[in-house]
Amino acid sequence: MGGSKVEIRPIAASDRDHWRKLWTGYLEFYESSVPEEVYETTFGRILGEHVEGENSFYEPRGLLALVDGEPVGLVHYFYHRHCWRLEHVCYLQDLYAAPEARGTGVGRALIEAVYAAADRDGCPNVYWMTQEFNTTARKLYDRIATLTPFVKYSR
Repeated sequence: MGGSKVEIRPIAASDRDHWRKLWTGYLEFYESSVPEEVYETTFGRILGEHVEGENSFYEPRGLLALVDGEPVGLVHYFYHRHCWRLEHVCYLQDLYAAPEARGTGVGRALIEAVYAAADRDGCPNVYWMTQEFNTTARKLYDRIATLTPFVKYSR
């Protein structure tokens, strides 16, 4: 896998099983899980099912990373309005590379694909969060983004 080229493409309906395996790996990394209904709804949203008109702009999008034709990573992202600027911004919500693909450029390729999509769609800002203990991923993030001082609160 080390010398193979990473291909990035949108998630398609035929990717359901690969997507589910990768997203499950992501959720397990963060010691989390979701009910079956969330899997089904999220996959449908990524595919744009049941969405019409302007609202489709705000639905989640998903990309797969493939190496030698095998899915080894995924990213989910979506656009939203922002009160401090006229343009929309892009939230990169989930980023995952399978353990065997880590350190091969998969994460960077997925983030750069989101950057390119956001630029194409007029969203100059891309942001995401990670947990403090995610030191391996943070080494990449420190090279391709700017760490902010914000602290997240949740209800």
